[in-house]
Amino acid sequence: MTFSLVIFDCDGVLIDSEIISARMLIAELAKLGLMIDMDYVSRHFLGRSYPTVIRQVRAEFGVDLPDSFEASYRENLLDAFRGGLRIVPHVRGVLERIGVPFCVATSSSPRRADMSLDLVGLRSLVGERLFTSSQVARGKPEPDLFLHAAAAMGADPARTLVIEDSLTGIRAGLAAGMTVWRFVGASHLGPGTDDEPEGARPHRRLVSFENFFQIAPDLAKGEPAA
Repeated sequence: MTFSLVIFDCDGVLIDSEIISARMLIAELAKLGLMIDMDYVSRHFLGRSYPTVIRQVRAEFGVDLPDSFEASYRENLLDAFRGGLRIVPHVRGVLERIGVPFCVATSSSPRRADMSLDLVGLRSLVGERLFTSSQVARGKPEPDLFLHAAAAMGADPARTLVIEDSLTGIRAGLAAGMTVWRFVGASHLGPGTDDEPEGARPHRRLVSFENFFQIAPDLAKGEPAA
């Protein structure tokens, strides 16, 4: 298939942030006496927006989070990003060389997404092509965000490629009728990541962005369309 748009998730795809976010959430909840582990975060929270995560915490554990929790968590997380956030290897080269329109669609807040991309030097490359879950009624795993991004970019969902790391994001891309590749090259996953369950199986896996144009040479600048 010849794609007319590539949609990149942000956290865990362009930036190696998911391990930082997970550790921070675990630490902040532990201050309230709620003990969860990395496996729980990966299975239930990866790829979801902050409001969705907090609703699940309240519903499943009956924890009444203080009004100050969100602001404290967000500020502590951004401080951690300032000290340790890294770009995923070979991402910059892909974004500079890609020959079809691309955009970013993320469950992160606009402030977090802006700052994260700026910290790793990608903000100018993305430009105005940044879409967040704050722009739609339903976040991932519903297809709304990806469909919104495709519509804004003037692209046919059936000719759109989504690069996602989380099962939540994979489900959203598939529900939108798009082709989905799962990126497993960030520090929270890896080539040995368990197989995806029914309903969240990507069309293929991508282990490293170094191989992106080997897999899809027609997406590179200067390559003739099929």
